[in-house]
Amino acid sequence: MGDPAPDFTLPGTPGGRPYTLTGLRGQVVVLVFYPGDDSIVCTEQLVNYSSDLVQFADLGARVLGISPQDVASHERFAERYHLGFPLLADTAKDVGRRYDLVGPLGFYKRSVFVIDAGGVVRYAHRSSHGLTYRPTAELVAAVQKAGTPAG
Repeated sequence: MGDPAPDFTLPGTPGGRPYTLTGLRGQVVVLVFYPGDDSIVCTEQLVNYSSDLVQFADLGARVLGISPQDVASHERFAERYHLGFPLLADTAKDVGRRYDLVGPLGFYKRSVFVIDAGGVVRYAHRSSHGLTYRPTAELVAAVQKAGTPAG
């Protein structure tokens, strides 16, 4: 924490639109790295965050989901569960490697990062196992802290 967040450009929903982290400067960004579309825990996690999206939006924070599946998979997943934030496709896992969350077997570790408006990591959680996820309240608190001048 306290380091500049690795920049990236990834295609995402809707329609393969490109997203860059530097393009979101000026606002707090919550990066939700998850292992896969349609898995039980990932679905629960992203549906939960989507239903709580107003809590992030009220603080001016942008939520982005990132996983190794392609945009077509993300489109189906987002539509099926009415997800309210973009899902980005890191098919080569290059971004996952830059954030140090690709495990020894090549799978994403469930992880969340809060990046402040200046592009600095203010919260990082990399799960050692993928069976749980960080609660919205914890992430909202991290966003609130990242949004303060002392960050």
